[in-house]
Amino acid sequence: MHQKELSKLGLHLPTDPRWVNLAAFSLEEILSDHAFCEQKAASACISLIQLFPDKTELVEKVSPVVTEEWGHFRMVVAELKKRKLKLQFQRKDEYVSQLIQFQQKGLNREEKLLELLLTCALIEARSCERFRLLSLHLEEENLKEFYHQFMVSEAGHYRMFLDLAEYYFPKEKVRSRWQEYLEHEALILQKFEPRGDRMH
Repeated sequence: MHQKELSKLGLHLPTDPRWVNLAAFSLEEILSDHAFCEQKAASACISLIQLFPDKTELVEKVSPVVTEEWGHFRMVVAELKKRKLKLQFQRKDEYVSQLIQFQQKGLNREEKLLELLLTCALIEARSCERFRLLSLHLEEENLKEFYHQFMVSEAGHYRMFLDLAEYYFPKEKVRSRWQEYLEHEALILQKFEPRGDRMH
């Protein structure tokens, strides 16, 4: 991804270019991991609604995303079936685990919301970047189109979570903490070797 496009998402570090080639050789694994990423995204949105039912704007914005992400899960499972591939067992997402570890601890309920929204925004931003890479560099045209759809969707989700953060918190506070997340996420990526069987 060019620096200009990276800056639109705020990401500080591009994905290792070797990742797309590895993913192309691990289609069953990458599609399975993608499916579970969509399932976990739906679960994260449900959790936000359960934790913050009093946040009307959040409930209204996030509710449709639950349906959308679960629809994406079904789309990926259908793609596996079409290719006569099997949904593999879910694996631990070390990338997401490390982002969660970065969340500030000991916060009250209101303060915790900011950490959750920024974590969701960052996961969506990185997913968008990777879907874009797949949409550009996979050889098969059908798969390129398949991942272009997801890229567009994740870009909208990333922006929605940031907008919600700025709706509920001062912009200066959101942007300062967002930069801390972006810097930490770049450090996380630097520690990981690219794996074609993982979306993150």
